[in-house]
Amino acid sequence: MQKKYFLFALLCILFGTGCEPNPPIDPPYSNVNNTYGYNILDRLKGIWNGPVTSTTPLGGYPEWIVDFRPISSSQISAKNELDTLNDINMSFFIALYNNQYRVCFRNGGSFNGMKRISYFMCDSVAETGSQNYYRFCETIIGKNRAYCELIFRDGGDSLYFKTYTNQYNTLPSAVLHMTWSAKRVDVTSCQPAVTQFNFPQKVLVKDFSASFTGLPETIFYGLSGDPYPEADQPYLGQSNISYTYSGSYTPNPAKKVMLIITTQPLIVGISFNAANLIYRSRYVILSAGDPDFSFNYMHPGDYYLYAIYDSDDNMIATSGDWVSALNTSFTLTNQGTVTPTTQINFTIP
Repeated sequence: MQKKYFLFALLCILFGTGCEPNPPIDPPYSNVNNTYGYNILDRLKGIWNGPVTSTTPLGGYPEWIVDFRPISSSQISAKNELDTLNDINMSFFIALYNNQYRVCFRNGGSFNGMKRISYFMCDSVAETGSQNYYRFCETIIGKNRAYCELIFRDGGDSLYFKTYTNQYNTLPSAVLHMTWSAKRVDVTSCQPAVTQFNFPQKVLVKDFSASFTGLPETIFYGLSGDPYPEADQPYLGQSNISYTYSGSYTPNPAKKVMLIITTQPLIVGISFNAANLIYRSRYVILSAGDPDFSFNYMHPGDYYLYAIYDSDDNMIATSGDWVSALNTSFTLTNQGTVTPTTQINFTIP
């Protein structure tokens, strides 16, 4: 969040990212009860936070926050925004392809306003007491086109997420592009959905048996042809957020405002509770002249809204910045729409 272009790098990586051995065929995964990679669904749940290192010209960035929650009995997802032109949606679910049940990784979103969606199938799993490894390859071409590795350590509370790309088919094989080293900082926010869906269960979410026939790869540009569009994803809602300035504040439209949504309050009485920053779920950076933003594909639940006017351009709340000094709470229901608003009314001493 401290570096404006962190999501640019991730979008470039995951939309054009290659796997090792051929997919396992023994035992056959022709029964949903033998879904390959199934245990990753349970291991992903929670809010994760950590730095990214990247081989792109953008370099690394210190923090990326992802709130993974179940959206059905066998699907878990998260969405993040940078601004009005850049967002990313990640989803893992049970799919059927080539007569085999596997966990699929759907990665979609916008990069500078251009929509792109990719589908990766789990093709390698190594689960031990100390480390659990999962690899997802581009469905048709495989390792030479794009792949991702997810490695869980420290009892499952550490996640190493690596992506590889052949840079839009300009290289003979995929090379390391990005590593996200994250810690699970919260498991309470996802618990209502875990309980509601008795998550996870071995239930088919999407049958891709005929979805990719004749395609050169399972990477889609624009919305055309996407076999599982974001609008079809279950258990979601939309929050149309707005903010204002109190009468004593006149913003410079060249500055930025950060809208932050948390699952626990940041203000207790008249004090700021920094420890509750671990409960950040969604956030976006806007021009100080943009008065609203819509968070779609948002998990139902209870939330708190805050706005920060970044007067010193360092992308963190520091002395001299303006903030909304009250907890603005709201509740989002499945398929619901809410319109919370907050007011920037206090200068950080």
